Amino acid sequence: MTLAELQKIFWQKLSGIYEEREARSITKIVFENKLELQAHQMAFERFRILTQEQEKQLNEILKRLLTHEPLQYILEEADFYGLKFKVSKSVLIPRPETEELVDWILREVRSEIQILDIGTGSGCIPISLSKNFAQAKIDGCDISEDALLVAEENNRLLQTRVTFFKHDILTENLSANKYDVIVSNPPYISLDEKETMCSNVLNYEPHLALFVSGDDDLIFYRKIAEQSLHTLKPKGKLFLEINEAKGKEVVEILTDFGFTNIELRKDLSGKDRMVKAEKNHLSQKT
Repeated sequence: MTLAELQKIFWQKLSGIYEEREARSITKIVFENKLELQAHQMAFERFRILTQEQEKQLNEILKRLLTHEPLQYILEEADFYGLKFKVSKSVLIPRPETEELVDWILREVRSEIQILDIGTGSGCIPISLSKNFAQAKIDGCDISEDALLVAEENNRLLQTRVTFFKHDILTENLSANKYDVIVSNPPYISLDEKETMCSNVLNYEPHLALFVSGDDDLIFYRKIAEQSLHTLKPKGKLFLEINEAKGKEVVEILTDFGFTNIELRKDLSGKDRMVKAEKNHLSQKT
């Protein structure tokens, strides 16, 4: 079978579950990745006869795609802020709105600082910051040992010097007055929202990083706010990614804990997706 013939099969089958443009884009990425071709080479190679091993590998990928498994998990990599990150089913797939959060931080703070990312997952946030803030001391923590292994691998592959450590933000305290910036994209989806979620997220991405158990779906924001009062230096900044439907509630939590200069920001889709706040040296929960 030629490359073009198998491409056509991909397009036809994937068009049953994706829009045609997305089906073609996925096909292009898969073939470039697995056949090690550059984009401009695809047209010239369209009549290439594929080996049996290549056909088998590509057809296995197609089967997985047809079950709605995310392409990033199949290829074990994801693009984020101009970098390629290794991903596994132990970590969330990095998303565009998180790139916007990273960009906000880079525009708001100086480079010679100490930064902590809480719930680091693949390490995409601290590693991207490290690539742009060479003089910063950056840490990342997560409760998942498997996630930390992925983050450490990305740290090595992308040649950054982020320090990762295991930490449960709900039960453990962080060091006092240590960080200038704390950033987090914590779990914020309630178990009641499961029914509304797409199968490619619900069936494949780690529930530990997605869902909040119990009645308080904002518990991570309360704990991060409480810990940040202890852990941030005076005038330190807190940056949070949030559930688009909970912006007002997160702002109220931060206000209640005494944070100042609170800013709720929309993403490029016009949804409330991130918050910035500053620690006042007199801040305390009222």
